[in-house]
Amino acid sequence: MRLSVNGETIDVPAGLTVAGLVAHLGLDQGPVAVERNREVVPRAQHASTTLSEDDLLEIVHFVGGG
Repeated sequence: MRLSVNGETIDVPAGLTVAGLVAHLGLDQGPVAVERNREVVPRAQHASTTLSEDDLLEIVHFVGGG
């Protein structure tokens, strides 16, 4: 399945959820914000929101520091 993630087209396995995509991208070690087709996906819905062909996603990965 083809998705656009942060402006880059990628191929991922079909039936992936938002949480699955975050893990697939290696971003599951910290908090992330996800927008799917210009709508924010609440963190509580990451595991239940299934992605579809040609979805447009923006993912912001928060990094702490000091």
